[in-house]
Amino acid sequence: MLKMTTGFVLGIVLGLILGPSSDILAPLGKLFLNLLKMIVIPLVALALMVAVNHSNPRELGRIGLKIFPFYIFATGVSVVLGIFLAKWTHPGVGLSLPSNAQVVVPEKPSFMDTLINMVPSNVFSALSKGDILAVVFVSIVVGLAILFLRHSSNDREREMGELIFRIVDAANEVVTKILNGILQYAPLGVVGITANTVGNQGMDLVIALSKFIGTSYIGVILLIIVVYPIMMKVFGVQVLKFYRDVKEAMFTSFVTSSSLGTLPITLKCAEKAGIGERVARLTLPIGATVNMNGTALRFGVAVIFAAEITGLHFSVGDLATIVIIGTMAAVGTAGVPGAGLIGMSIVFTQAGLPIEIVALTAGINILVDMVFTLGNVTGDLVGAKIVDQTEKGHPDHDNVENT
Repeated sequence: MLKMTTGFVLGIVLGLILGPSSDILAPLGKLFLNLLKMIVIPLVALALMVAVNHSNPRELGRIGLKIFPFYIFATGVSVVLGIFLAKWTHPGVGLSLPSNAQVVVPEKPSFMDTLINMVPSNVFSALSKGDILAVVFVSIVVGLAILFLRHSSNDREREMGELIFRIVDAANEVVTKILNGILQYAPLGVVGITANTVGNQGMDLVIALSKFIGTSYIGVILLIIVVYPIMMKVFGVQVLKFYRDVKEAMFTSFVTSSSLGTLPITLKCAEKAGIGERVARLTLPIGATVNMNGTALRFGVAVIFAAEITGLHFSVGDLATIVIIGTMAAVGTAGVPGAGLIGMSIVFTQAGLPIEIVALTAGINILVDMVFTLGNVTGDLVGAKIVDQTEKGHPDHDNVENT
């Protein structure tokens, strides 16, 4: 991520020096965008299948019916918060894409079409078209099928389930390695996009991205000091004590920019916060993969940022559709550094926005990834704590007292 920031700074310098001649660097950015498009679908599909299998059917049935509605609700609220804040700060006003960017704006689906298309009539068509809502739906269904095979009483089914899961898990690791490779090239792509934009627009880009960063930090701060406390108070959680207990995980997530990398610390803090082991070990690994509240807020900010750059205006129905798309994209975004760029590509494509704008924000990714991951991990722990509160008194609940 530090390399991307360096690429961003270098792109600004080259753009100011070369001016309009910086067009010669544009192909570097185009290649970066193509790489992002290439990895989106396999990353989302495989990560979700693996995440679903971090449990067993019995626990997933009872606890899952509690935690997944929280994930969807909290993520949706985060998208809405990001949209409202960006509407207030106007981060993209005064900025436009270079005239040579060859922007292709996809057709925007209607709200009803978005809901209906979540269940595809042709799985392979949905995969080839990059229909993220359909991909999320199919991936969860396939993941659940694998999970039930792995826990079947039939030896043959159990063996087949384990075999398929090992293949999916291995494929997920392969895709993660590819993503890491793309992120190694990313600094050059950032140089190309940034230099090309600055060369045509000067310091307007720097001002706009500063607003993007400020809006992002304000949003996550509001999540932590307003949205999450309200949710916890409803279920009788002592908010200040909870935050004291989980502060180590919050700090680690901010430094590492990785929900999955912070997971061992998150589990340790969950125990300190009095969250039962069964609840923590089921919800937190899944949450580190699918519960991306901070990332969802990023999508809300980014959509308005992109709309202002392109001059598009969204109706209330369009914004409602974007909330659904942003929620599903956040659910499908892996909890590793840099994966937020993939999620933004998904949202922009589905919302009818050019993904060229994704590369404009890649240079500041290290700055915003930290705070968005803080929002993600804190949301995971808040969800686990709320579910744990509802599990008290259940025979299978761990008798863990707050310390």
